[in-house]
Amino acid sequence: MRILIVEDDPSLRGLIERGLREEGHVLDALPDGRECVAYAEATAYDAIILDLNLPYRDGVSILGELRARAIPSPVLVLTARTDPRDVVAGLDAGADDYLRKPFAFGELHARLRSLARRPRSWSGDTLACADLVFDRRTRVAHRGTRALDLTSKELALLETLLRNAGRTVTRDALVDAAWDRDADPESNVLDVYARRLRVKLHAHGEPPLLHTVRGLGYRLGPAR
Repeated sequence: MRILIVEDDPSLRGLIERGLREEGHVLDALPDGRECVAYAEATAYDAIILDLNLPYRDGVSILGELRARAIPSPVLVLTARTDPRDVVAGLDAGADDYLRKPFAFGELHARLRSLARRPRSWSGDTLACADLVFDRRTRVAHRGTRALDLTSKELALLETLLRNAGRTVTRDALVDAAWDRDADPESNVLDVYARRLRVKLHAHGEPPLLHTVRGLGYRLGPAR
């Protein structure tokens, strides 16, 4: 999953980042709420972890703007507040779930997995192109009847390509989908993972689906 973390406590933010990266997720992290809406508009996050008590702008007002702008990413609210009315205010503003501090990382991750399984209006559960099918709930892709053994980075690239099947996806867009924002799009790491994905997609001699568009990026679809 691609996840946005908005948490002002640097030690807690670092703990969440380390744990989620070890689980294979792609992360962006912010120390306050000033850029949260801009980030969420620019990127289709699978989940947003949002602290309610932030400097400069509180989480409830951020939630209100996210929903007013029809940004559908599910939001998990973190709060140290003990008054139930604060939790209710967050849920009423558009949060999908909440977690009280302090919490165990295992519970945080379980709640994120639960949010990812919920249906969302901006995408169906299944993406497909020719005989290539990806189930977003199970995170499993098949080429025909063959299950593909893909890494988290390969799955992120594949999902982005499937969402844009038949169209060229730029290098910047693919890097943004699978790596943190400070990744270098000029690096050859994208090409390395694209080659690995291509080998797995065509391992049994199936018709090629993943094509390089020189100078631009990659396209998923039948050969033209």
